[in-house]
Amino acid sequence: MVARSFWIRRIETAWERRSVVWLSGVRRVGKTVLSQTLGDIEYFDCEIPRDRGQMDDPEGFLRSLEGKRVVLDEVHRLAEPSQLLKIAADYHPSVRILATGSSTLQASTRFRDTLTGRKVDVWLTPMMSADLADFSAADLPHRLRRGGLPPFFLAQSLAEREYEEWIDAYWARDIQELFRLERRWSFQRLLELLMASSGGLFEASRLAAPCEIGRTTVSNYLDVLAATHVAHVVKPFSSRRSSEIVSMPRVYGFDTGFVCHFKGWDTLRPGDLGLLWEHYVLNELHAQLAGSGVRICHWRDKRGHEVDFVIVRATGVVAAIECKWAAEEFEPAGLQAFRLRYLAVDGSTGCENWVVASDVERPYRRTYRDIEVEFIGLPELSARAEGLGCGGTGQTDIDRGALPG
Repeated sequence: MVARSFWIRRIETAWERRSVVWLSGVRRVGKTVLSQTLGDIEYFDCEIPRDRGQMDDPEGFLRSLEGKRVVLDEVHRLAEPSQLLKIAADYHPSVRILATGSSTLQASTRFRDTLTGRKVDVWLTPMMSADLADFSAADLPHRLRRGGLPPFFLAQSLAEREYEEWIDAYWARDIQELFRLERRWSFQRLLELLMASSGGLFEASRLAAPCEIGRTTVSNYLDVLAATHVAHVVKPFSSRRSSEIVSMPRVYGFDTGFVCHFKGWDTLRPGDLGLLWEHYVLNELHAQLAGSGVRICHWRDKRGHEVDFVIVRATGVVAAIECKWAAEEFEPAGLQAFRLRYLAVDGSTGCENWVVASDVERPYRRTYRDIEVEFIGLPELSARAEGLGCGGTGQTDIDRGALPG
């Protein structure tokens, strides 16, 4: 088993804040293996009846584990997982618990309300830059084509049916257990269309007809996909409503391998790498900033100028980011249009313009008329994002607005 150092540190830091840590993420992203690589733990697999039976008496179970570090894997298999974790947080704080389970459990109102203020969330994303180093994997195009689910990334060969089996399991074990949606074909058709157009602007009315559902249902299904980490909704940043796109988010598929699958990309062409790189940069930002209160937005005006990502804190805009596979592909028009509107608004020269490119080894700066742009690589972006998030492991967007259930 490969020890994923970034995530181990994230969990250890979370345990310093709360005794209960909730590890979320899509299926097969590596939650079980990660939990087993932690040092000095008692491991319980809640899918095994023998292990579940030990928790029928939560008080007795927790008393027997005082002072220990415990992994409760697949905790959603328990009849009342939130009650067990609540008792642990309130009455047995010396028991350090890492709980893993279906992302749908985290999306439920009951789970959220019961554990508000009692747990710290760690969202395990598909493999990010630190994971590639731990896996001794330097082939970035391979990561972009195969994606960041470790079993898919490491496989000698990958059949198309494995992606379809993942989708089937997601529907049966994640969606149906909590949401009980009735129109499987429409839901999966929407998922396919969103993956095929990943990174584009989301228009519910455009997707309603091919999915044979109404516009409202499309939006509701998107909420489900976002709550389970399968789609990422990047909202527009705006304060100038007359000239900007203010209501159309961009929607990204959760993993580059699945994006390639639904786009029908077997071999990557040079033009494909730019779009996948944008997804990979977003994945890196999610890994560093989830739960920190820092928002990731996009920006676009009605004249077609756009910026891939805008990083926003409560105090204002931190950075405008353009993602380019090669630095030479950068065109400054989007950043110039954004800065024309917002350089005076945020009132600080600390608001940065970054181009994140795969071929930049050391940061450097260039000036384009009235703006200065810094070119950085992914390691530098990751370090700066970590500084912004300070290893953020607080409430996630799902916690602040959970779906009913």
